[in-house]
Amino acid sequence: MAVPKRKHSNSRTGKRRSHHGLKPKQLQSCPKCATPQPSHVVCPNCGHYMGRTMVETGE
Repeated sequence: MAVPKRKHSNSRTGKRRSHHGLKPKQLQSCPKCATPQPSHVVCPNCGHYMGRTMVETGE
């Protein structure tokens, strides 16, 4: 069984974990109602996707 010979320093551990932070979501505005939304998702406000109405809303 492999066992580390020496302890990793805090600096080395921090360098390894430097890419573990959360990144903000990439949002795009809906072309119909300009609501920010993730790409490739039906708009939660107006229900449009790819120029078509996918979900009927109460508007």
